[in-house]
Amino acid sequence: MSDLEAARIEAEAQRLFESLGQTTDFKTGLKRSAEYCRSIAPLTLKINDLKREKDAVILAHYYCTPDIVYGIADFKGDSYALAKKAAQAEQKNIIFCGVYFMAQTAKIISPDKNVFLPPVTAGCSLADGIDAEEAAKLKAKYPEAALVCYINSTAEVKAFCDVCVTSSNVYDIVCALPNKQIVFVPDLFMAENIRAELKRRGVEKDIISFGSTCCVHDKYTVRDIEEIKFAHPKAKIISHPECPRPVCELSDYCGSTSGMLSYVKESGAEEFAVLSEDGIVNSLELENPSKTFYPVSGTCAQMKRNTLNNVWGVLENLDKAPRVEVNCDVALKAKRCIDNMFKMAGK
Repeated sequence: MSDLEAARIEAEAQRLFESLGQTTDFKTGLKRSAEYCRSIAPLTLKINDLKREKDAVILAHYYCTPDIVYGIADFKGDSYALAKKAAQAEQKNIIFCGVYFMAQTAKIISPDKNVFLPPVTAGCSLADGIDAEEAAKLKAKYPEAALVCYINSTAEVKAFCDVCVTSSNVYDIVCALPNKQIVFVPDLFMAENIRAELKRRGVEKDIISFGSTCCVHDKYTVRDIEEIKFAHPKAKIISHPECPRPVCELSDYCGSTSGMLSYVKESGAEEFAVLSEDGIVNSLELENPSKTFYPVSGTCAQMKRNTLNNVWGVLENLDKAPRVEVNCDVALKAKRCIDNMFKMAGK
């Protein structure tokens, strides 16, 4: 190794430690060390060099590990923010560190781009909760209803829906729809939270739900909150609307991933208990170094299938790597659904 290359690696290790050194490795309970950052620096350096060489942009969801989110990603965010970044991408190649429905959305929005999902088949328990045939049956059964899908659904399901939503815009979009009857798929717990929020706003709509639940957020319970309050009475409880309704009711804040980041940043509180995926806890730690976080551990195994090694593997073999493809007819119909979200969200 040349002196120049050694210097580059050392500089990269220092860059990584400035961010990763503030995040907790939940397997050990310890902050990530300088030695750890030095060990991954050669690979993050190769990836960052390759993405520029091969005209690629890396998008990463907050639920990915910090080495990806803060080590190699050009843009990080929740599903809504990343969908917008995919639409704005100038590069020819999009490397999407997330799960399959997210990469599909990127391809639908940017059909002229090459989209790659490093784990190739990383799925989602919510997206698996409904298929195109079931969506078609719901549309036929409730012809006067607006069929609304959470972004955590496949392109084939989006193609049957009137509008797509995310956890950051779902309440406003559902309220704005002229239909009195709403069929909401596939998140059953989010549907419960929609009903509660509409009641709070004095909006009368019939919410019909179908689908499944998030395999991370559906595990949280009222007992978790009781134990947190006993152990950390000063901590604010924050949760995601994919959690069961009783958990959301007892939370000080319940909202999207981006909403959690804003809430913590603006709050005068110093301690927070986080009922969401571990990845968001790492981002909260990094962006709020003076505050203390108590994670109620939840890990999305599918998100964690994104690794530095498989991102590097895609970039090294870009011409041969499997691309995310969506049937043209499905893509056109699904794009209308997604475009309606952007229009109704107003931003």
